[in-house]
Amino acid sequence: MLRRMLLFLATSSAIVGPCRGEVANVGPSGFAVKHVVAIQAAPENVYAVLIGKVKSWWNPEHTYSHDSGNLSIDARPGGCFCEKLGNGGGVEHMRVVFVSPGQVLRMAGALGPLQGSGLAGSMTWKLSAATGAAGATSLEFSYSVGGYMQGGFEKIAPAVDGVLGDQLGRLKAYVETGKPSAKP
Repeated sequence: MLRRMLLFLATSSAIVGPCRGEVANVGPSGFAVKHVVAIQAAPENVYAVLIGKVKSWWNPEHTYSHDSGNLSIDARPGGCFCEKLGNGGGVEHMRVVFVSPGQVLRMAGALGPLQGSGLAGSMTWKLSAATGAAGATSLEFSYSVGGYMQGGFEKIAPAVDGVLGDQLGRLKAYVETGKPSAKP
């Protein structure tokens, strides 16, 4: 999974496009990534797609089952960002810890290859009306991860940033066009 994430970063960082993002900080005990994206839809509509249609915009390459249709977000405190697997199995990607419908969704957990290490993470999706663009949303996204990871965080932080930037680009494209990719 880590190798696939690094390969994805190397081949796709130029196509993320509509998101302004960065690895905001990386150190020996963790890292933080931040992105800001403008979406041409009202915050309540973006929020509804974020939580209710994750299976429609999340990249299936970044699931354990390779099928985004197995994803769901139960947007309530204690709710799960989960994935169903075959034979009755499943994955808890993150746990919902804060919800302000149409404004903020915060989840805690370690995604993908980060799950196998001694890590904790906090992911925040903050939506607000975009200034100067009637009916548009400014989506501020952050993911902070800390703890112990063999080999450190310098190599994984950019890969995580690239994968999450891809997810934000797909969310934007899906909200604006009904398709998770801006490609024709």
